Amino acid sequence: MNVVHILSTDVSIKAFPPFLHGKAEFRFSHLSLAATPTLFEGPVWIFVDWVLPEISGLDMIRRLRNDPRTSSAHITMVLEQCDDDDKRRALRAGADDYLVGPAHRKQILDRVLSLMSERDVPLTHQVLERGPLLMDIDAWRTTWDGKSVQLTPHEFRLLRFFVENPNRALSRSEVIEALGRDSASFDGRNVDAWVRRLRAVFERSDINLPLRTVRSVGYVYDS
Repeated sequence: MNVVHILSTDVSIKAFPPFLHGKAEFRFSHLSLAATPTLFEGPVWIFVDWVLPEISGLDMIRRLRNDPRTSSAHITMVLEQCDDDDKRRALRAGADDYLVGPAHRKQILDRVLSLMSERDVPLTHQVLERGPLLMDIDAWRTTWDGKSVQLTPHEFRLLRFFVENPNRALSRSEVIEALGRDSASFDGRNVDAWVRRLRAVFERSDINLPLRTVRSVGYVYDS
């Protein structure tokens, strides 16, 4: 089943149950500055409130556009009132469209389903680049300086998570959560084993993967 991620800065989205439509499952998540790094696999739709506790909605949109995980997401600005100047500012900041809030579950789903129908998904072709490393997300293809690197699906997802969160020490628990593993069945030793296997794949191709161990913390991908 395909997964469609819907994120909102409105905390009420935490109570929204998943929605099944055809062969797709729509999952709702709360978005905040303190959110745990997430691995998004599938289309991403984001609804940003005009006023936020930490920063303005406009600044949040700018951050999302500069984040490789969400740079190609469809972003809707949720306005407090129908103001033409606010609409223009939202679009200039990087929003795709806008609506007057608050945005309820039905309104969000109606908007996403309507636009998905118009676009006839897939929405984008996502490619991640970090120096000589290139990851084609749709094709599940990895190359280093143009040379193909053969990864299993699990290794690909693991590397993608590190690459999408560069220069940040990621804990072993964050890795387990991002890869959708059960924290009751997997622990830090499993993560260490995953990383060893990932490094070994690149070492066999004489590639020094810039994935650094941070003692007592986890791992960081140096971009």
